[in-house]
Amino acid sequence: MGTIWQPTLIDGQGPKYKTVVTMIRNGISNGDLAANQKLPPVRELAWTLGVTPGTVARAYTVLTDAGVLQAEVGRGTFVMPAPQRPAPETPAEIDVIAHHGGIEGQTDEFKVNMFSPHLPSVGQEALIRRLLVEVSNDQKLGVMHYPSRSAARGAREAVVRWLTGTPLGAFSQSDVVLSHGGQNGLSLVFQSILQGRRPAILIEELSYPGFRRAAELLRADVIPVAMDQNGVIPEALEEAAKAYDAQIFCTSPEVHNPTAGFTPAARREELVQVARRHDLQIVEDDCYRMRVDRAPTYRMLAPERGWYVSSLAKTLTPALRIGFAIAPDGRTPDLRRVAEYNCFGLATPLLDLCAKLLTDPDIDTVAENTRLGFNTYIQSAVNILGGFDVAWRADVPFLWLRLPVGWRAGAFCQAAEVEGVQIRSAEDFVCRDARAPHAVRLAINAGVTLASFEHAITRLRQLLDSPPEQLSV
Repeated sequence: MGTIWQPTLIDGQGPKYKTVVTMIRNGISNGDLAANQKLPPVRELAWTLGVTPGTVARAYTVLTDAGVLQAEVGRGTFVMPAPQRPAPETPAEIDVIAHHGGIEGQTDEFKVNMFSPHLPSVGQEALIRRLLVEVSNDQKLGVMHYPSRSAARGAREAVVRWLTGTPLGAFSQSDVVLSHGGQNGLSLVFQSILQGRRPAILIEELSYPGFRRAAELLRADVIPVAMDQNGVIPEALEEAAKAYDAQIFCTSPEVHNPTAGFTPAARREELVQVARRHDLQIVEDDCYRMRVDRAPTYRMLAPERGWYVSSLAKTLTPALRIGFAIAPDGRTPDLRRVAEYNCFGLATPLLDLCAKLLTDPDIDTVAENTRLGFNTYIQSAVNILGGFDVAWRADVPFLWLRLPVGWRAGAFCQAAEVEGVQIRSAEDFVCRDARAPHAVRLAINAGVTLASFEHAITRLRQLLDSPPEQLSV
């Protein structure tokens, strides 16, 4: 053969042809098999390894289909050269168009969307593209059958691995119900709980609009509950539970949206006691947790009534629409049944991708770099807005800006739009008839360059420095 490659079949479970595939891939990756090098004939390698020629032939076919090997009639099978790596990716300008005006003397400004957080590009795109190719080349890919519970097991196990360290209490892969993103997960949970013709849901007086949207689809009444700097006030929750005979208390204690606040463990314990007295189910939306834990979840504090919902949208990518929900003890069959009645489950290729993505050796590094990338932008925004009333936290991809005297939230958003910056008013986070504070949420758009982002924040700073002085009649 004229090669230093000395093939040895490693012990492994499963079909032997897959073991041969792994052996050849390892030989290529560690340099024992060079590009354009000829592999042994099928029968020769089969004799060396002590397997059948059919096993080696199938392994060669799999690797040829994957573009790792190349078969030439009459000549043999050769190692394909590695594909040329593209140039390193530069940050993409997401939701950005040229914008002229604003700060005098600057022409390289951009219209920047800060409605919702945009993740930094830290390698997740290349990783997902690579894994999509692997999924498409898998001969066991199910593209002709409905999704099934057994087919989703690998993805559920991957979610368990992803949630390692999250203070959720005891759970296993069989407790995980996959959803089409966090919003769909909330809807599935609501459908699993609500009963009666006109159920009621209690939410934080400033809260994620998706709570209200999911409740409205189920014709449920939504009741806001008063808050302080630590989240919902226990006495206010008690009063609302008595007044409205509510079934659900919906909350985001770890990362409060939109104020960037946090509910400490002691306050959570008080709210659990209220929920137990009034038989409230607690639904926790934890989509913004950057895998950094500060307090136990409600599912850990109240395992008999704590429902947990999260997704990959804020840590890896929102494009895949992969979310997951975990029910309290004894309620998993209810949640699973609702999910299956809704859509049978996630598409099989998406399940396979989820299983690979969340167990990939690089995934923890990607998630950590996402967190660090956001923090760079957060710190920059805080530095520029220094002196104003800004609520922020490391690892939280938005800021809550309380406006100075002279500005109302609606007027400030309109003025910011003129300056090329799209932000969200506090009105978006309150119920229809509630009074909104004079504040705005600034989502971190790390999909634009840091320079573009800083220009946008600087334009907001200029507006804050110069409130309107109009007298209307």
